[in-house]
Amino acid sequence: MKLVLAPAVLALSLSLLAACTHTTPAKVAQLEPYTCGSMQRLHTIDGIYLGSQPAQADLTQAKEAGIKTVVSLRHTAEVKDWDEAAWVREQGLLWIQIPWNGPEQLTDEIFDRSRETLRSAEKPMLVHCGSGNRVGAVWIAFRVLDEGVALEAAVTEAKTIGLKTPEFETKARDYVARKAQG
Repeated sequence: MKLVLAPAVLALSLSLLAACTHTTPAKVAQLEPYTCGSMQRLHTIDGIYLGSQPAQADLTQAKEAGIKTVVSLRHTAEVKDWDEAAWVREQGLLWIQIPWNGPEQLTDEIFDRSRETLRSAEKPMLVHCGSGNRVGAVWIAFRVLDEGVALEAAVTEAKTIGLKTPEFETKARDYVARKAQG
């Protein structure tokens, strides 16, 4: 039995094949400013909210807005007014703490854990430290290594988020360079 395709069917098949193989550059998500209560320097991108230390009322507002996970880069002793971890858990939200403070504590393990959390924790998620400085540092590694953003663009985003410590930026750049090679 001989199969003959009508010219119209052949033309349609070829145009569908061309459409399926045509690639257009993917739109890269952009960091956007966001407001939630009294939080400083709060930004959002793809279901991730990045900012400074939230007050309890801010987290209430965030929960009402749909936040599922709260990630703190602060040591427990840094938050003196209330028990953030207990409150977050009581609200039924996932609490993840990856505590570090200072360049000597910004290790490959901190970068690795932060990247894994940003990739896999339930979203929407809020990632915070005291001022956004630490968040910016780990953001560089995630954006470059996990999302393919150019290093300088990721550094610019990190500074917008709150990165201000040169040693944090240096450590992030070093980590990215080493991981990109391996």
